[in-house]
Amino acid sequence: MLQIIDLREHTSPPVGGWGITRPSFDNTQLQQKVKAVLDEVKKNGDRAIKQFTLQFDGIELSDFVVSQQEIDEASDLLSDDLKEAILQAAANIRLFHQQQISQVEIIETMPGIKCWRRTVGIEKVGLYIPGGTAPLFSTILMLGIPAQLAGCREVILCSPPNKEGKLHPAILFAASVAGINKLYKVGGVQAIGAMAYGTESIAKVYKIFGPGNQYVTCAKQMIQQEGVSIDMPAGPSEVCVLADDTANASFVAADLLSQAEHGIDSQVILVTCEEQVVHHVIAELNKQVLLLPRADIARKALENSKGIIVKDMMQAIDLVNEYAAEHLIISCFYAEQIGERIINAGSVFLGNYSPESVGDYASGTNHTLPTNGFARAYSGVSIDSFVKKITYQHLSKEGLKNIGNTVQLMAEAEGLRAHANAVKVRLEN
Repeated sequence: MLQIIDLREHTSPPVGGWGITRPSFDNTQLQQKVKAVLDEVKKNGDRAIKQFTLQFDGIELSDFVVSQQEIDEASDLLSDDLKEAILQAAANIRLFHQQQISQVEIIETMPGIKCWRRTVGIEKVGLYIPGGTAPLFSTILMLGIPAQLAGCREVILCSPPNKEGKLHPAILFAASVAGINKLYKVGGVQAIGAMAYGTESIAKVYKIFGPGNQYVTCAKQMIQQEGVSIDMPAGPSEVCVLADDTANASFVAADLLSQAEHGIDSQVILVTCEEQVVHHVIAELNKQVLLLPRADIARKALENSKGIIVKDMMQAIDLVNEYAAEHLIISCFYAEQIGERIINAGSVFLGNYSPESVGDYASGTNHTLPTNGFARAYSGVSIDSFVKKITYQHLSKEGLKNIGNTVQLMAEAEGLRAHANAVKVRLEN
């Protein structure tokens, strides 16, 4: 269960920080294994993918391309209620992300000098969707809809097959809703390799998105070193709950368990100024975990987790900003005011009735977020993640006259005479 840490005697961070360490492991052997798979995919393409699908997934596939018939049949395999839920979530996600599309604005910096920036969708992107212990079809909406809105010309999706050699029908339905029709029954490191290098069946992409286990995460980091872009560094799921004495202990426990059930390496943190809040939440955790199908996973995740008691709200805010959680829930009376003081978090949930799971599925915000402290410098996925922004400028002869002396003086001072001459020859003619 939660390890309790009492920091009330500290007026500033103790030596070594606040005592919150994330789960870690030696990844030297992991990197070696991942590199071997990536190298094989790079060398042997489809043949390597079939080999690894048999080795790791226990499925022998003659063809890992999802057929149109499979996509069409998926809708009939889902309940109407689930399809309506997916469509509602998609509508909210589309509405929220549409507002992020920027319009071209031409700025005249000096008479005769016009500058602007144009947004262009990344031409080819790949989405990785986990399908092991939980088929994350919601992630398809979170990635596919912004890609569609951004104008990406080619979007491909890879997800590991189940024991019948198929993808979960909800994955296929969500892909259809998001406008994705190039789907492949390929998972793990081999999927990342296929999208990074291209094979006979799977096109090479320019940027890869999506969560995964430690092998997938390592593969994404390794292909990034070879020039293929990725969405962001990522690690295990995490949530931090900042609670005061107005928080509902059962709500807080439910929020903590909603992240703990993701995986044994997930981490959940409770921060509060009130000692009794920690004890009430632990009591609720003990009750609620018994009801979960993934109780064993949640219990192991809780071993990595902490309940932290601090002196006052100022200290609490400093601590959660230092931790930089993927998800931060503020279960406090003055939630919005506290929220204004948050500078490091992937996504913030304000008040007792804003569970993190709503953001995971259907409120409209994106659930693909920086973990492992990367929220100090990274944002979650948005329209911006799927576009490039190209700058333009157009100078008239008058504009070049207005700026020419400035450029020549600066270029000469840097010893770059050819730069200066590019202006000079124009002004002399």
